[in-house]
Amino acid sequence: MTVDFVLNGQSRSITPSDGESLLDALRNRCGIYSTKDGCQPQGQCGCCLVLMNARPQLTCCIPATKAQGAEIITLEGLSDDERKLLADSFVAAAGLQCGFCIPGFAMRAKHITDHNPSPTREEIASSLDVHLCRCTGYVKIIDAIELVAKAKRGETVPEPCEDGRVGSRLRKVTGSELALGDQKFVDDMTRPGMLHGALVLSPHARAKVVKVDTSAAESHPGVVRVATAGDVPGNRWYGLLHNDWPGIVAAGEEVRCVGDVVAVVAAEDRATARAAAKLVAVEYEVLTPVLDPFDAMKEGAPQVNPDYPNILSRTIVKRGDADEALAKSAHVVSGTWKTQRIEHLYLEPESALVEPLEDGRFRLFSQGQGIFDDRRQVASFLGVSEDSIHAVLVPNGGAFGGKEDMSVQSQTALMSMLTKRPVKITLSREESVRIHPKRHPITMEYTVGCDAEGRLTAVRARMVGDTGAYASVGSKVLERAGGHSCGPYRVPHVDVEALAVATNNPPCGAMRGFGAPQSHFAIDGCLDILAEKVGLDGWAIRWLNVVDVGDMFATGQVFEKSVGIKKTLIAVKDRYYAARAAGRAVGIGCGIKNSGIGNGAKEWGRVRLVVENDDTISLYNGYTEMGQGLLTVLVQCAVEVTGLPPATFHPKVDSTFELGCGQTTGSRATLFGGRAVIEAAQKLRIDLAVHGSIAALRGKVYAGDVLVDDTTAPGATTGEIKTHTAYGFATQLCILDEEGKLDTFVAAHDVGRAINPALCEGQIEGSIHMGLGYALTEDLPCPDGMPQSFRLRDIGALRARHMPKTEVILVEETEPEGPFGAKGVGEIGLVPTAAAVAGALHAFDGIRRFELPMRESPAARAIGIGLRKPAASRDATER
Repeated sequence: MTVDFVLNGQSRSITPSDGESLLDALRNRCGIYSTKDGCQPQGQCGCCLVLMNARPQLTCCIPATKAQGAEIITLEGLSDDERKLLADSFVAAAGLQCGFCIPGFAMRAKHITDHNPSPTREEIASSLDVHLCRCTGYVKIIDAIELVAKAKRGETVPEPCEDGRVGSRLRKVTGSELALGDQKFVDDMTRPGMLHGALVLSPHARAKVVKVDTSAAESHPGVVRVATAGDVPGNRWYGLLHNDWPGIVAAGEEVRCVGDVVAVVAAEDRATARAAAKLVAVEYEVLTPVLDPFDAMKEGAPQVNPDYPNILSRTIVKRGDADEALAKSAHVVSGTWKTQRIEHLYLEPESALVEPLEDGRFRLFSQGQGIFDDRRQVASFLGVSEDSIHAVLVPNGGAFGGKEDMSVQSQTALMSMLTKRPVKITLSREESVRIHPKRHPITMEYTVGCDAEGRLTAVRARMVGDTGAYASVGSKVLERAGGHSCGPYRVPHVDVEALAVATNNPPCGAMRGFGAPQSHFAIDGCLDILAEKVGLDGWAIRWLNVVDVGDMFATGQVFEKSVGIKKTLIAVKDRYYAARAAGRAVGIGCGIKNSGIGNGAKEWGRVRLVVENDDTISLYNGYTEMGQGLLTVLVQCAVEVTGLPPATFHPKVDSTFELGCGQTTGSRATLFGGRAVIEAAQKLRIDLAVHGSIAALRGKVYAGDVLVDDTTAPGATTGEIKTHTAYGFATQLCILDEEGKLDTFVAAHDVGRAINPALCEGQIEGSIHMGLGYALTEDLPCPDGMPQSFRLRDIGALRARHMPKTEVILVEETEPEGPFGAKGVGEIGLVPTAAAVAGALHAFDGIRRFELPMRESPAARAIGIGLRKPAASRDATER
């Protein structure tokens, strides 16, 4: 059937395939890449929005045949003036981070402001209900739409900031291109002769693969190659800490979760590849999965992974004599706190593109959080040297830890090697949810004591985390949960054990906060119960117990510098007591989060500044841009040192230079990458002073290599413990309205130095959004090891209209080991959030809550999204 329509003022005629969506037709047949595929066919993320007959329509859930006779407008079809207005407004407001969702928001902004010249913030938020942003928390998106409306009313709109010095709100690198959908993500990329791949995933959480029959798939028209485990020329097993994860499971082996790959198809188009993948016949011997970590620890339980026992790791944090201190304490509380499995739900599903090069090497376009780790694992999988893989970062559409592990890079590279053609594999939303690691569900038994005045005396905690089928970085997550078990509080006696336990559930690994949000939910809950026992309010007991310079972290590290937690408490004090005086339910939480992995790891910041022939300077670094604004921050560091305009510097991340720094994780990219930029830029500045111009330096390369190797491994016997390089601190308030709904959220954060305050605020606002979902609505239950739902609204991330009024207060307590005093802020924003919400809910209805999400609370019921199931948890007891 031929479909005729008008696209951006031009007549178009297409012949779509049966069942082809309008989104796929626009992207694949018409070259319209501002429309993104975040959830097809759900129509629940808004990334594919267009104006169709002057009405906003989600193209992923509309058949292409419905476009017959329609007039469709996308961002590509707007006038230059309107495109500039939309881009400038989003960039000036810092209303974008990863940018994957923003073209949809931009089209919505046009529609809103075309029909309502003076929309209120509430009207804007309501109009955005179909849209999801996982990065921003919506605050600055709404700011941007207000700027668009002001401009259309004839008011002056601020120009995006061009001041690149440290402390300025410099416009985000490639911000305009992101806002308009002009910057390509991996799935937007094409190559001549490119094939498309599809994966065959196990439908079982645990089963033996008896036989894989690919004959029907191989004979399907348009299929070029089908690969199974026997086609892998190198090591099929890879991983960040353990090589325990098979890229393709072989016949005779077990699948260990519903994200395991048993075959890969390459075909002339994506639809054909997916159709052929369904024709691969796999015979399974279904086995009983191990789904509960406590069952996995029982004697005789099936061993989940052949590489290690079901207890993957055991972290011990012990100081003093907790038992004796608890026995002597005036007040003791004990309880069990439980947290849930969380889906990262970044808007861009996983995608990779690999093309063979004329010299026999391969070029890998990756969205991963560590392209040098990607290169290492792909090279091993293919059985080639790392030099045979040229890895290129394509800044991704969100990650939050979920793109540290391999997803489709190795399978894509294999199919390119086998076919000698470029190959791209992009996951659907369901496949993404099944494959990548999640936030750990952790069960935490806490016993905490204090003296008669409310000073903490001891913490005893036992933590069991479900790390799923593969190791990922699960041992480190539980290590971090144990290390942060006491929060930002001074505790003289500590006895903590944290276990990472393997099951046949989806793997769990890195996610924003990395174990700290779980432990803070428990320790702050204990503080609130003790405060009530002692007769103190939430602010007072925290002021009495927070750490300062000279005090000790749970692990035994003595804080010597940059401890701003008291300043954050002071920053919210008046708001806290004013809310109480007004009769409002208010909760408070304090948080600490490491900046830098530490724990004995060698950590690098690596940078190369290359003076190009056009007098620009390429700024190469080893860390990933994933929306947090890293590349913009690194440019500002270079500008501050050299005095050159920010437009001089062009950030790049690829393997042209050996700049491997590991994963972009642990809130460390600014901390170490910024220091490396300073080192390289200082050398450039010296040469500029000598030679007088950039032109005289063409072809020169300036290196910055910063090694940090002075932290202490857990359990090391040393006189002085340094667990991490730096720490961020925060205090957050949650204030409810008269009906128990979210009303206002205040977050005061010690950020060291805000190199770019707009980006810094945005990181915290986005973290709060994620933390509120964690507290109230988000969950990923996996009966029989399979996620119960893949629908975005069931997963429970908050929409714009669900967000409370949010206020961010930046506190600057200079970090001497950070660039210009800065430290990482990417994770701490949600560390104390759930505890603050739990405290507010208790103030409202008197109910103590010990399990996340708190979906039966009045705040969660008012939001009305997320899967609902009865909550059950043990109450705390007190003596």
